[in-house]
Amino acid sequence: MLVNQTYRHVSQSPTLPGTAPPQDEFDVAALYETPLSLGSAPAVSLDEKLRKAYFWIVNHAIISPHYDLEFAEGPGASYHLGDSKARLSLPSGQSYSSFVLVPLLTFATRRRCLLVGGPGRGKTASAILMGMLAGYPLRDVRRAMQHGHPQLTISDMLGTPLPGDLIKAERLADIDVAWRTWLGMRVKIVDEYNRIPTRTQSALLTLMSDGYAEVFDQIYESADSAWYLTANDDSGGGTYQVIEALKDRIDVVVHALAFNSRFLGELQERVEQRLRPEEVVPPEIVFTEAEHDRMHAEILRVPLPKEVRRRLEFFAAQFELLEPAGEQFEYRTKDTANLAGVDVHLLSASETGRDRLADLGAQTLTGLSVRSLQSVLTYAKALAYFRGRPEVGLDDLASVLPFVLHDKLKPNDQSPSFDEPGQRPYRTDRVSWIRSLFERACAEYDRLDLDVHDPVGDLLAEFELGLDDVGETEVERRLGRIESLLAEWSRDRKLYGHVYDDALALKYLHQRYVNYRSWLRWKK
Repeated sequence: MLVNQTYRHVSQSPTLPGTAPPQDEFDVAALYETPLSLGSAPAVSLDEKLRKAYFWIVNHAIISPHYDLEFAEGPGASYHLGDSKARLSLPSGQSYSSFVLVPLLTFATRRRCLLVGGPGRGKTASAILMGMLAGYPLRDVRRAMQHGHPQLTISDMLGTPLPGDLIKAERLADIDVAWRTWLGMRVKIVDEYNRIPTRTQSALLTLMSDGYAEVFDQIYESADSAWYLTANDDSGGGTYQVIEALKDRIDVVVHALAFNSRFLGELQERVEQRLRPEEVVPPEIVFTEAEHDRMHAEILRVPLPKEVRRRLEFFAAQFELLEPAGEQFEYRTKDTANLAGVDVHLLSASETGRDRLADLGAQTLTGLSVRSLQSVLTYAKALAYFRGRPEVGLDDLASVLPFVLHDKLKPNDQSPSFDEPGQRPYRTDRVSWIRSLFERACAEYDRLDLDVHDPVGDLLAEFELGLDDVGETEVERRLGRIESLLAEWSRDRKLYGHVYDDALALKYLHQRYVNYRSWLRWKK
């Protein structure tokens, strides 16, 4: 009993000194609250409750002494160990384990998380804990978990038509379906999803992406949920190859890192006490459905400053351009080559004029989709919320990028960049590779001084003010600025990814102004 009480211990507030709870929307009921109606204990803000959940998991549930999400609050020490001079840093700020925090942020934002790692690394246990945080009994969480296997049918996963209806019904609409209870849960777990047959994967895709299940023309609308899928490898292989559309719906990928043998004593204690952490989750860290909804809304309201967004824009612009892929300017992209079934590497190798070691886009076979960028924004806001920050910082953005883009940016293994001595580990360490890409993009952004000198940004901001009372003379002036800028670039500027995006943005503005000028002339 004493051990169980120890495992039920929740960290005292504040878990992060100096943080202030986010201001929620005004509630008239607050005017009528009294000390008696509030109860004896002050209410805990939801971001603080989320931090309490994190610290309980890392202290008592998941043995993950890997603080790989590092934050600094001043200078920190670092040491180089071994013949390879592997750098070990000691962060000066509160840092976190990605294997615990990323699934927790997925719970808070109701997104889709893939946990990868070898068998017995705690992937399924982590997912089950997320179900417990949603307030479901352990028995229900375990029974609702979908186990991937080669014989899993759509009916096994979604629901079975009632036998009596199948015999009596004259139309499909007359058939009632006994839907699986897991479809209505706020946390959904699919264990070893890469062992599910392809046809059943397609039904899972519909459920994950569109939020409904269909059996015999009967529709079940599923509420927003946090999804947890597990697999034993990164590549998505298994009994069945995972279809690309299903992989694309996954928002974030997190690794279950190797067990540290120094913590074997903790395992010994659990074995001797027959203790399972998921059986002793403290009620103080369980979120009701209303709290879950409100937390999600609070996360989405966390501001994202323009300065941070601009660096994300600059980073995202690096990867899509592939000049030999098309003739028309808009079609000179990797997506054009991929749709045509052409080897992107071969086309990339034929490019001339750009430094392939300096060009970040030469290291990837794909660009970034709208869906992946939306996931980046959501997780950056969630991390800033978790850290009690008033707005998203550059460190929040840099921390979530490697996990959100893990399977979205596909490396070009034949790029000469990976042959450089310092970058050889990036062939296998995708998290560090993406982190390095962002750091290099930020360094180039600073070199170009885009926070101060950004003519395209100025033109876009000017257009966003609207066209009311803008006369033809002013329109002509703006068109002249756009054409002059493009003429300048055509003389002495190589076409890198960010220049390509800026050029297309200028074409967009030019067309909007041309259309507006035509309207002004017609109006006369």
